[in-house]
Amino acid sequence: MPSGRRRFDGSVVVVTGAARGIGAATAELFSGLGARVWIGDIDAEEAERTASRIRSARALRLDVTDGASWQQFIDSVLAEDGRIDVLVNNAGVMPLGEFDAETGDVTDLILDVNVRGVINGMRAAIPHMVSRGRGRVVNVASMAGMIPIPGMVTYNASKFAALGASLAARREYAGTGVTVSAILPAAVRTELASGATLGGGLPTVDPEDVAQAIARTARTGARRVSVPAWVAPGWSLIDALVPERVEGFVRGLLDDRRALTSVDDSQRRTYTERIARQTEQHAHFTSPRPKVPRVPSGADTASSSPTTAPTEAGS
Repeated sequence: MPSGRRRFDGSVVVVTGAARGIGAATAELFSGLGARVWIGDIDAEEAERTASRIRSARALRLDVTDGASWQQFIDSVLAEDGRIDVLVNNAGVMPLGEFDAETGDVTDLILDVNVRGVINGMRAAIPHMVSRGRGRVVNVASMAGMIPIPGMVTYNASKFAALGASLAARREYAGTGVTVSAILPAAVRTELASGATLGGGLPTVDPEDVAQAIARTARTGARRVSVPAWVAPGWSLIDALVPERVEGFVRGLLDDRRALTSVDDSQRRTYTERIARQTEQHAHFTSPRPKVPRVPSGADTASSSPTTAPTEAGS
């Protein structure tokens, strides 16, 4: 083990979306640093296979979009280990493609996993941490939470939201002993990015790089950490100082529309098929959302509105 890397001996660490990719690398790293690791993933079989090769790891099915599933998961962790020291909200999905071709069910899946999953996780774990007077929450957002990218409209929205929720929760729980942090990876070599052309202006990193940043942040409690570390500060400087027209020209040279134009569908098929299955299952088990009537272009909205407006569902 490299010197200077703090161990987490005896700590109880929960990692969501840890059957594969960043989550699996993070679970393995925390285990190697002495932690007891709980893997939560909607793919229970793959989660079990991952846990079987990691020392001191347990796997349970977890649907991060479902508050009841979270409660069952947290109850199991507390019943066996009595506490949660670190929560890593890592679960996420990343469909790519044209915004106007995206179905409502896919939109729901992206927002429910990437945003509601983070909120549900914090809501389930933070009260237990507050009662103990200490705990770390590390939410895995993305540099897509700062940099808008064509072909990823809803994904961008979800990661901007995940970052905002992390920063707001950090302020809300300041002084309680609970620290909330956000990790913003650049492009990561995982199944989520399969078939996409990586590089070209945005650094590409491995899941192990992100896992190391997560573990460091769980130790330091840093507010916002990008992977590599210079990307977020660099983008903030560009966003503040470079005119949009100049930025657009450079983006064109770097082909920032590649998520729309150069995705290899054959290389991405395994992931897209899995997301299609997950979308169908999610739509089946999620309560129908109220439909908002479409107003014809140019119509008088007052006269074309229904007599009784639809009631917005409560959260």
